[in-house]
Amino acid sequence: MASELIKPYEEKMEKTVTTLVSDYSTIRAGRANPHVLNKITVEYYGTPTPIQQVGNITVPEARIIQIQPWDSSTLKLIEKAINTSDLGINPNNDGKVIRLVFPELTEERRRELTKEVKKKAENAKVAVRNVRRDAMDALKKIEKKKEITEDELKDLEEKTQKLTDKFIAEIDKKCDEKCKDILAV
Repeated sequence: MASELIKPYEEKMEKTVTTLVSDYSTIRAGRANPHVLNKITVEYYGTPTPIQQVGNITVPEARIIQIQPWDSSTLKLIEKAINTSDLGINPNNDGKVIRLVFPELTEERRRELTKEVKKKAENAKVAVRNVRRDAMDALKKIEKKKEITEDELKDLEEKTQKLTDKFIAEIDKKCDEKCKDILAV
């Protein structure tokens, strides 16, 4: 019964890490990564549609993403969506496919990206700590209602702290991996 009380909080912490990893996948690290297109949508027949659903996305070379739409009439729409996004890359449209050529990252840009990665990691840690605080408050309320004993409360608080430490360590690990990836030339 005791572990069921902290299960929802563990799931919230897990979601925080999952969200961080998802955010990291959209940060480009010098190599072409199709995930940078995840947040871009195309106005397709009046409906905002993810770019992955209007064409085939490939990485023919280390620094090039190629988008081949299934319907050639969407070429201009895809080009417009990329231009209005915060991707910062001009698409090359040859009438059949769109190519995104990623320039080499400058040392300064790499440092900016690592700062951004660390900031996202710090925000994720704050979110995990907020979940811990919510869990501790909820456990104290349950103990006040005499639904669990003082010893059970201490045990659950300890387990919650261990979970928090585990997820913070995981966030640090993901942050370090992403920073190494960005700084690798």
